Amino acid sequence: MHILDTPIDFLKGVGPLRSDLLKKELRIFTYGDLLMHYPFRYIDRSKIHIIAELRESMPNIQLKGKIIKFEEKGHKRAKRLIAHFQDETGIVELVWFKGARWIRSSIKLHTEYIVFGKPSAFKGNFNIVHPEMDMQEENQQFTAGLQAVYHATELLNAKGLSSRAIGKLTKGLLPLLKNQLEETLSASLVDKLNLPTRVQALVDVHQPKDAKSLVRAQKRLKFEEFFFLQLHLLKLKLTRNKKFKGYPFENLGECFNEFYNKHLPFELTGAQKRVIKEIRNDVRNPKQMNRLLQGDVGSGKTLVALLSMLMAVDNGYQACLMAPTEILARQHFTTISEYLKEQNIKVAILTGSTKTKDRRVLHEQLENGEIDILIGTHALIEDKVVFQNLAFVVIDEQHRFGVAQRAKLWKKNKFPPHMLVMTATPIPRTLSMTLYGDLDVSIIDELPPGRKEVKTMWKTDSSRLQIINFMREQIALQRQIYVVFPLIEESEKLDYKNLMEGYNAIDREFPMPEFQVSVVHGQMKAEDKEYEMKRFVDGVTNIMVATTVIEVGVNVPNASVMIIESAERFGLSQLHQLRGRVGRGAEQSYCILVSGNKVSVEGKTRLQTMVDTNDGFKISEVDLELRGPGDMMGTKQSGELNFKIADIIADNKILHFARNEADLLLKEDEELEKAENINIARAYRPYARERMGWSRIS
Repeated sequence: MHILDTPIDFLKGVGPLRSDLLKKELRIFTYGDLLMHYPFRYIDRSKIHIIAELRESMPNIQLKGKIIKFEEKGHKRAKRLIAHFQDETGIVELVWFKGARWIRSSIKLHTEYIVFGKPSAFKGNFNIVHPEMDMQEENQQFTAGLQAVYHATELLNAKGLSSRAIGKLTKGLLPLLKNQLEETLSASLVDKLNLPTRVQALVDVHQPKDAKSLVRAQKRLKFEEFFFLQLHLLKLKLTRNKKFKGYPFENLGECFNEFYNKHLPFELTGAQKRVIKEIRNDVRNPKQMNRLLQGDVGSGKTLVALLSMLMAVDNGYQACLMAPTEILARQHFTTISEYLKEQNIKVAILTGSTKTKDRRVLHEQLENGEIDILIGTHALIEDKVVFQNLAFVVIDEQHRFGVAQRAKLWKKNKFPPHMLVMTATPIPRTLSMTLYGDLDVSIIDELPPGRKEVKTMWKTDSSRLQIINFMREQIALQRQIYVVFPLIEESEKLDYKNLMEGYNAIDREFPMPEFQVSVVHGQMKAEDKEYEMKRFVDGVTNIMVATTVIEVGVNVPNASVMIIESAERFGLSQLHQLRGRVGRGAEQSYCILVSGNKVSVEGKTRLQTMVDTNDGFKISEVDLELRGPGDMMGTKQSGELNFKIADIIADNKILHFARNEADLLLKEDEELEKAENINIARAYRPYARERMGWSRIS
């Protein structure tokens, strides 16, 4: 057994009680887990202050002196122990509310101690509550420099496993590693990047001699975390290219050419043409394509997806498009059917609400190859859905589908079909490298010609009258308006208006028969929702009052105003998605963010970012900084971004560096067989085993 796999129970100073606590509270099961429970900050213990210079604004500080007397004050529960601590410049009180008897018996009077804690003033006198105490001779390890501070919990602190105690356990573990811990990087890489050895880095991160050795240790450990992740993702990509045969689309035939030359609804942008070329190059080979297509709201991803599916149809294969909601699936079906109405291509739709009778016919047509393109929701992955020869799959808004769901589409044919995964949530480069590093990435970074940027304004509740007047002006110009609310029912915790209250208020301002107002929310029956949506799409209603069910996929070119109520309650990517519902026609469009009069600092940053830019990638960078990667991509619980020391935002330069080094290594030694890479190969094998089946698409 490797030393790092040794159960934590065997470490000196860890008995059964401590062992159970470490496992339950910090998930520390082995020596390796303890070693990778890294400090989250450091305290400079090299400076010793004098009592005369104490100020309340000071952080934790050190004093050197002697306790000259003890006294107890208060009654029963409010009892406290006070020690008078003296140096050559004055006296400060040390105060304990707990453990008085034990402290009194363990601390000696008139003996030199180093005291560490935060000074505070009470009635003109300084005191330090629950200070750390060390005898002068025991304190040498601290006065040398930086002291590590570890995450602990209240329960651990109560049971004597404070940050300090965890530091002592780690200190006891470090000498055991000296000749036991194998290097994980090659000598040439350590040398090239001027990194400390693995053992030295682990010693220096827990017990740094000085700031310089700490920085070098952290750099080494962060690089290592990123390097093995990138190595894994790049190896997955290489393996997939070799292992998985695909369906070669040798011809660009009649379906593609006729649509491209005669029926394109508008001239393609340079970005769309570039992406189609990338897809064409992928699918003409007998290798399976795995491509992530990022494009801002309204950038024309659906058209790229359709042209790609036509490549499959031209070569005698079937294609399918899977969307996360029925509304979005129907939107795609309507759009694509309209695009292909002049051509003899059979498009069908399958959702949860498809009637059993229609379903039977559809299953039969799908199996005998009559259907060329199938569009639908999760219903597509049911076992009953059998294709004759599915070879191209498009997944829209892929982050809404789980790995297991996507994998089911792989099994619909002999070889895995080509995969085009689309997202309208722009992902910052650092995050896409970490989450989707095993995929090829295409980006549509241009909007179609004739699109005007949406003008965004931030108003507070006090501008309500001004907003109503603006809505009236827009309706007089024959435009339509969305008004979006964050909640359907009043929440006891949140004090903002619910949807129905808002609907009633708008109904009063815009009465029938002069105006028509629709309402749509998640608790309505599907047919009622469809009916209200259709009225808005057909231009019957002037105003659509909705919750975020309209966030993705609704396409109404005549809708030119998006009003978002309680906008401070929405995340940045959601605000950006909602804004993307307007600006789809040739007219100038507007997005009005309405917030309360009091907004948090983070809320202000979000709203101001929306006013300042329409660029989804810039917005995603701000979102990443505000929320962090786990929240942003919903990966908090999945372990995909479970770094022990690295941070993809703060350390993105190291991440890019690690990706580059992993790429260079695999170009020279794809199978990690060279003698000089033996350390990397040995460390990578268990790393890869732990992440079996971890790829996001396959």
